[in-house]
Amino acid sequence: MKPIFQSVNCPFCGYPTDICIEASEEDQDYVEDCSNCCNPMHIRVHKDDLQHRVQIFVDADDEQYY
Repeated sequence: MKPIFQSVNCPFCGYPTDICIEASEEDQDYVEDCSNCCNPMHIRVHKDDLQHRVQIFVDADDEQYY
């Protein structure tokens, strides 16, 4: 599968940032800095083989999960 290019909005400043997703791998979980405000964006990628789609979740790296 070829790379997917997606524009996402930074959860801190709202600036659109382009990211490249390698969807051939399993689920991904990583941090990428915003190109505008340099704050860390937490990016999660889920590949759904049954539905033939890729889901991208972006949130602030400092958000807590319960």
